[in-house]
Amino acid sequence: MITFVSADGTRLKGWRNGQSGVPVVISNGLGTTPEAWPFLMEQGSGYDALTWYQRGTFGSERPADMARIQVEDHVADLLALMDDQGVDKAVVVSWSIGVNIAFEFALEHPDRVLGILAVAGVPGGTFATMGGPLRVPRKLRRPLSTSAARMGKAVGPALTWLAPKIPVNDRTAWLVAHTGFMLPAAKPEVVVPMLKRFMRHDWQWYAQLALAAAEHHKMDLSFVTCPVTLVGGQHDVLTSMHDVLACAATIPHASVTVLPGSHFLPMEYPDLLKDALDALVQRTSAGATMSEVTEQ
Repeated sequence: MITFVSADGTRLKGWRNGQSGVPVVISNGLGTTPEAWPFLMEQGSGYDALTWYQRGTFGSERPADMARIQVEDHVADLLALMDDQGVDKAVVVSWSIGVNIAFEFALEHPDRVLGILAVAGVPGGTFATMGGPLRVPRKLRRPLSTSAARMGKAVGPALTWLAPKIPVNDRTAWLVAHTGFMLPAAKPEVVVPMLKRFMRHDWQWYAQLALAAAEHHKMDLSFVTCPVTLVGGQHDVLTSMHDVLACAATIPHASVTVLPGSHFLPMEYPDLLKDALDALVQRTSAGATMSEVTEQ
């Protein structure tokens, strides 16, 4: 476990896999953990992977100023993590809201980013992408999504009391993977460890983080020069694949793939995402290093 301090004095927890290889920083989905990325946790991944636990989650402090939970504050945390761990440049592997953070980081610190792997997310306007496969009209997506987050904040204390009492086992994982929200491609041995930790959130705080993320507006991506790969889920109800494709179209050099999965692609298709990351690295200045590791 890593402990470091961000620019505003907030003390945060982080994680590093302790392996050698190309440096990778995971800009994770909101309130998720490294367990969501099994191919970066296993030995011999070929990547020196690190991440942090977002403000107020999994042992990271809440900021003294409770308003300091915007995407820009998470960007400062990413920078503080890299500085603390002596990582000069890294490929940023991002998921969901973490995609917003990754592109904002690339905008503010382009010299620190080797490339971006953006999974099931778009850089800004995230809540306006929700509900695509459910045929929710586009103009209603953001109002409905923010209303759901506000409702989550209202019932947060009750959820915080109830969630840890729900048993999490293979049966639970099977049920979750058959809801349509997540798909059966996600194996129980991957889903269970992540769920066990995820269920222990303070759900009122989680909803507050989500509402802050909703304020991050769609970005003009003309600044992007580093290699980028975007991956969307065909059945993703939280980030429409059509928005992922539209985002990719604004970055001429971007690679884009759509997988037959949900929002939880890191758990459903870890092998394919590893292939996507390997291919992305080959397009970066770290490609030669990756080749040396592979040959060994």
